[in-house]
Amino acid sequence: MATSLRLKAHWFKPEQANNPAQTGSAIAFIAWRVARHAIERLREAGFDIDAGPAYFGVMREMLVFLLAGADRIAHARLGDAGRAPFTTALVLRGAEILDENESDLLGPPQGPGYGERFIEQFNVLSGHYAEFGWSEADGPDFAFVRYLGHRLEPMVPQKDRRWVLDQAMAVEVPEAVGLLQRAMDGVFSTEPRRARRASMSGE
Repeated sequence: MATSLRLKAHWFKPEQANNPAQTGSAIAFIAWRVARHAIERLREAGFDIDAGPAYFGVMREMLVFLLAGADRIAHARLGDAGRAPFTTALVLRGAEILDENESDLLGPPQGPGYGERFIEQFNVLSGHYAEFGWSEADGPDFAFVRYLGHRLEPMVPQKDRRWVLDQAMAVEVPEAVGLLQRAMDGVFSTEPRRARRASMSGE
């Protein structure tokens, strides 16, 4: 049975005015957790993704996909003016988290840092994803998701390449997108948080 992931529903006090950079940084951390969860699910489904370069190859592709989706959602809610600081903070924080984790596991890279490489990768691939559709109601269109699946194929062993596209499109992407959309609903929400119910034991 696949593991589940619970994400914090509200990140800010309702009386605080959330600025786009603040929300972008928060969403980057959420996207990292969602991408990591997707890799765990792929492993549980029998795909061989070893800790090391292979793991981070898949992580980068999942993270670019999720950040590109978060950018679309933010544009629909913040407009052009809010989108730029949101996405800048989103990508920079995502690169920072990736750099910290990849450096811890693989050691310092030769040449550009891991975060710098990720930013370059995002800049290239976000232009590709821009050709596809993503709506508030339906999320990514078929081409958006299929492109991710094709990007994942060379990241997995030969025996898994035949199946990873179908697994991503039918299982992992709907799960990941649902988590991302719910998290962004929470981050952008200005409704007061529900008070915790008292424990039946009186604690």
